[in-house]
Amino acid sequence: MLQTLRNAWKIGDLRKKILWTLFIILLYRFGATIPVPFVSGDTLNLIMSQDQGSIFQYLNILSGEAFSKATLFALGIQPYITSSIVMQLLTVAIPALEKMQKQEDGKKKITQITRYVTVGLGLIMAYGYYMYMRSNKVLIDESLFAAIVMIACYSAGTALIMWLGEKINESGIGNGISIILFANIVSSGVTMATVILNYLTSGISGIIIAVVIVVVALAIVTFVVFITNSERRLPVQYAKKVVGRKMYGGQSTNLPIKLNMSGVMPIIFANSIVSIPSTIALMFPTPAEGSFWYNLQHFFSFQSWFYAALFFVLIIAFAYFYIAISFNPVEVSNNLKKNGGFIPGIRPGKPTSDYITKVLGRITLIGALFLGFVAVFPLVVNMASGSRLGSIAFGGSSLLIVIGVVLETSRELEAQMTMRHYKGFLE
Repeated sequence: MLQTLRNAWKIGDLRKKILWTLFIILLYRFGATIPVPFVSGDTLNLIMSQDQGSIFQYLNILSGEAFSKATLFALGIQPYITSSIVMQLLTVAIPALEKMQKQEDGKKKITQITRYVTVGLGLIMAYGYYMYMRSNKVLIDESLFAAIVMIACYSAGTALIMWLGEKINESGIGNGISIILFANIVSSGVTMATVILNYLTSGISGIIIAVVIVVVALAIVTFVVFITNSERRLPVQYAKKVVGRKMYGGQSTNLPIKLNMSGVMPIIFANSIVSIPSTIALMFPTPAEGSFWYNLQHFFSFQSWFYAALFFVLIIAFAYFYIAISFNPVEVSNNLKKNGGFIPGIRPGKPTSDYITKVLGRITLIGALFLGFVAVFPLVVNMASGSRLGSIAFGGSSLLIVIGVVLETSRELEAQMTMRHYKGFLE
């Protein structure tokens, strides 16, 4: 990875893309420190630091700790992710949108609609966040004017984050959503490191827990890299053909299918959906203990088995969904047929596409189960032990996102360099 980055830095236009991406990340981190009027960020930070077992702790990690400080980017990338999921689901469900998706002008319209939905969700979440802070008595001014200013600021922050992510997509390296999430989680790494250091200074049992956390984290990193680089290679044979007096074709190659082709996106999508109940809970005051709403909120808490099971199922579902919208076996089969290629023992055309679909389904299941296990395992351990590890409980998901973004960005850099080498060779 470091060698890839070093080689990319030597290429002028790639260096500009890398610097542009770093500049956008810097702007985002600057926005995450801008305070919003009429809010006591220190009070909110103190309240959240005392409640390490809350689902809001996870939202805080995804926002780069802006959530606990009530800064401009407190809502993070969540509204944009949720909006993207909604539009992708509607594109699959509504034929008119699916037709638009296949056209260049239609893609632009869908992107525009996604932006409007993001702003709308930002307004709803900003109101919920305002109610959450109001119920926790962290507001300096509770007047109507102050409420309008705060909601407008957080909504504007959502729109700015969306714009920054799209700028990375247009002129930078990597996926804008993933890069911003990566920057947020890395910035929250100091908090996680502090938790581990606290264990190291809390006696023999704490040292054992800290060592186990570090060893498990290293094992997960190794496991994730191994699975991400694993692939199933389908043999492809090209038929011989005579052109003039020369014979072409006849070579053998393979069609690589990544074990985890969807990358880290199922984790990001599942995180966004599974946190909706807690986001809705922001809009209402804390219910009385033992009431229906209290039990319902506890039911969707990350410390419940239902939350872990739902998270696991959503990861698998989004893995299949992401593959369905990003990989078309029929198109691959048709391209092989046009170029005289075929899979040995499989007839060209529909039998080939059916075979690829069958193999893809099995591969996707393995990759989805892997993602689900790594993301949910820390939650299960946390519930089984009865401890409240706070941010460490979400370490599996955070680690997956960080490693996935690094590997995906590294592959994109390698692809960009390969393309430029070919371009230079042809010139």
